[in-house]
Amino acid sequence: MRLVVEVYVTLFVIMDPPGTVPIFLGLTSSFTAKQRKQAARTAILVAAGVILAFAAFGQHILNYMHISLPALQASGGLLLLLVAMQLLTGKMEEAGENPTSKNVNVALVPLGTPLLAGPGAIVASMLFVQRVDGGTADWVALAVGFALVCLTLWAAMRFASVIHRVLGESGTILVTRIAGLLLAAIAVQLMADAITAFVKAA
Repeated sequence: MRLVVEVYVTLFVIMDPPGTVPIFLGLTSSFTAKQRKQAARTAILVAAGVILAFAAFGQHILNYMHISLPALQASGGLLLLLVAMQLLTGKMEEAGENPTSKNVNVALVPLGTPLLAGPGAIVASMLFVQRVDGGTADWVALAVGFALVCLTLWAAMRFASVIHRVLGESGTILVTRIAGLLLAAIAVQLMADAITAFVKAA
């Protein structure tokens, strides 16, 4: 039970379901309620798939390609910074008038990854897998904690339409700009942490 709580709290803080809502609203501002639900489902499946893949094979992949964890963190920070700039300038709402193609692209990138399945969540999942001693109970606890985080993220995005109706168009735009600013700060912090790690390793 302790491991379930630890996994859930750690990934909850990193993936930040409440903070995902305004970004999700900004990325899906031109979507219908049905398209927004579909985007939420797709994003969760993509994020879960990416995190599970890295949890199982991430260290082997990074070692094979001679990529360090700080390098992965820095690249994720750069991607998030690009998304933040689009949110701040309103380019995300203008990027593609075709709702169907936009739905696919936004759900996969940047929503599924790197926003949900970002460097922090990937690295945390890899570290949790390394800590498991092979016992069935630990693996079950790890799976339950991860599933609960995914469920929380889905619920946050699933009811984003209700928040959208409450805020209205102007309120959603305001929240989107604020989310872009905060996301830019997170991206810069990710890159700063990566640079610090590079310097310490040198």
